Amino acid sequence: MARSPEEVLAATLGRVAPGTGLRDGLERILRGRTGALIVLGFDRTVESICSGGFEIGIDFSPTRLRELAKMDGAIVMDREAKTILRAAVHLVPDPTLPTSESGTRHRTAERVAIQTGLPVISVSQSMQIIALYVRGLRYVLEGSEKVLARANQALATLERYRARLDQVTNSLSALEIEAMVTVRDVAQTLQRQEMVRRISEEIRQYVLELGEDGRLLSLQLEELTVGRGPGSDVVIRDYAGDEATSETIEAAVQALTELSSTDLIDLNRIAAILGYAGGESTLDAVVEPRGYRLITGLKPVPRAVADRLVDHFGGLQNLMAATIEDLMTVDGIGEQRARTVREGLSRMAEASLLDRFL
Repeated sequence: MARSPEEVLAATLGRVAPGTGLRDGLERILRGRTGALIVLGFDRTVESICSGGFEIGIDFSPTRLRELAKMDGAIVMDREAKTILRAAVHLVPDPTLPTSESGTRHRTAERVAIQTGLPVISVSQSMQIIALYVRGLRYVLEGSEKVLARANQALATLERYRARLDQVTNSLSALEIEAMVTVRDVAQTLQRQEMVRRISEEIRQYVLELGEDGRLLSLQLEELTVGRGPGSDVVIRDYAGDEATSETIEAAVQALTELSSTDLIDLNRIAAILGYAGGESTLDAVVEPRGYRLITGLKPVPRAVADRLVDHFGGLQNLMAATIEDLMTVDGIGEQRARTVREGLSRMAEASLLDRFL
């Protein structure tokens, strides 16, 4: 399956992260102020735009990369950056390809990346920057100090977001048990889940870019994201109604992730994704959950069994009121599992109410 530009960029960031041989070689080029143009990969398309130079086929080392960069022309390596295949190559990409760059080296790098689909690295001699080009994407590498400063700021933001998410999630659980959930409560939960997801993804990018320097950051991220509970898809499924299908739920999750930062603040936009359009009055409307979110929180209950429970009882309140005997009437629910479900829901109800009122 073809990978997206974002996936290719992420993989390339891992190859040029601090602590790797390729990053060492790039930093040597920066310190030497010679500049470089490096293609990571070789195929027929790359071969067709190569002119001149010479084939060498030697194992990669930072010092070899540095010395070869002193010559005019580009360097071609294999995809894994383990072998230097060609050096002093003149690259002649399609001149009609669009580019936003002005410098010759950067224009060539962007066009080669678009034409070949391979990552291209450009080291600027005058600006002293390392830029990655992956198809239509451009990413400038920065020093670990700058990246760590931004990452630590993002971690502090994530900590606040996670605390708020826990608050609205616990509140939603208590309101579900009391049958007092409004569209506003659901929209706020989805909003906070998406905020946490976005800032977590941003920090993961920093971890990838930092390489060995990001180990502590990775541990902090894991600590702040563990135990987040059911995702947005489960919440949407709980409140999207009986007519919702896997396709409509997936489309709703996609629409949520595509909201701009400004739109994400607007609860009415989130409510509309859920299927509740109509402004402030709609946000205050009471809605009944089907029970997927709480049932999913019971680890011993498989997804298929949870689906049958929700379909059988038709709503969370009926499920909460069901006895062990009632639960055993559902296909796949024996006495032990029925007891697990009954006790699990009771514990959730007690914990949620205690968190809400104490």
